[in-house]
Amino acid sequence: MQETKENGTQSSCCGNCDYTLAFLVLRGWLAVRAIVTGIEKFGTYKSIQRPLLDATGQPDASGALVDVKMKVYALANYSGIPAGLKGKFANEALLPPFALSWFDKLLGPALLATGVMLLLGLGTRISLFVQGLIYIALTVGLILIHQDDGISWLGIHVALVALALMLAKNNKLALLKKW
Repeated sequence: MQETKENGTQSSCCGNCDYTLAFLVLRGWLAVRAIVTGIEKFGTYKSIQRPLLDATGQPDASGALVDVKMKVYALANYSGIPAGLKGKFANEALLPPFALSWFDKLLGPALLATGVMLLLGLGTRISLFVQGLIYIALTVGLILIHQDDGISWLGIHVALVALALMLAKNNKLALLKKW
């Protein structure tokens, strides 16, 4: 059902529900992206020996074992910056070692915190802004080590954060709407 406003234009009973739904989808994607990426900072692969199974699914009679890689998560596994990139960053003169150390320690928790905040609608604008800053910082790092493909992906993330900030006025499901 449509109603006519004072200026003669018509609006649906839903108002700006398209923008609200667009914002919720974008907010959800950015939240899940940050949360899962933050959790992945605590994951590693460990090799575990398991019995070789025969065609029926039973352990092989010979007692043969196979190495199986399994992903495990633990606080002790935390690494904000992948080991393969730490060496590249360590050799970069424009990136001081203390900055690399702090970024390594804070990246996972910052992604988790902003992702959860965004998912719950708790300080949505602030969490989006901080995510944008994180992606900019990651971009700087990748520029320094000449990882052009990653830079492009991060550029898309920054654009999505900017779009979400533009749509934030349509944030209907939030614990704190002001921020």
